[in-house]
Amino acid sequence: MLGLKLPTDPRWVNIVEKNIKEILTDHAFCEQKATSTAISLIVSFPEYTDLVQEMVALVKEEISHFKMVHDKIIERGWTLGRDRRDDYVIALLKFFPKGGSRTTQLVHRLLYAALIEARSCERFRLLSEELEDQELAEFYRNLMVSEANHYTMFLGFARQYGEKKEVDTKWQQLLEFEAEIMSNLGTSETIHG
Repeated sequence: MLGLKLPTDPRWVNIVEKNIKEILTDHAFCEQKATSTAISLIVSFPEYTDLVQEMVALVKEEISHFKMVHDKIIERGWTLGRDRRDDYVIALLKFFPKGGSRTTQLVHRLLYAALIEARSCERFRLLSEELEDQELAEFYRNLMVSEANHYTMFLGFARQYGEKKEVDTKWQQLLEFEAEIMSNLGTSETIHG
C-alpha cells in the first residue's frame, strides 16, 4: 500500500529498544515538525480552501500526537531532549529543484509530506510488531493508522492539484530516490534515520 521501494531492516528495532528515550524525543520533534508543515502549507497556499481545511485539522491532530509522545516521556521519568538534525529529511529535500510555478511548488511539498508520512507509517508498523515493550507497541500501532491516513491525504492532494500522470511519475521517481537514501540509514535511534 505505501509503495516504499526499500523496507526498513527489522534490526532497526534492536537499536530503538536500546535507546527508547532517544526515539521518543526524536518522535516528539517529528510530530512538532509535522504540525509546522501543516501550518506552513496554510500560510503559503491560503487560496486552496480544501487544503487549508484539512491542514487545520492536521495541526490539531499532530500537536495532540506531540503531547501523547511527550506524556510518554514524562511517564517514564524523563524530560524532552533537544531536537536534532534529521538527515533523512535533509537528503529528501534535495530531490526536487527549487523554483517553478506555485502549483509545482505545492505539489512537490505535498509529495515530500506524503513520503515522510509513508515512511513513518512503515516504521510505526515495525515498532508495533517488534517492540518487546507492549505498551509502546500498542502506542505505535494506534499511531500507524493516522500516518497512513496522512500519507494518502497528501498524495491525494498532490494528484488533485497537479496533472495526475506527471504527479504519479514524480512520485515513483521520489520513491526510488528515497530508497537510495534509506540504503544508507537505519542505524540510529531516530524515526527516519
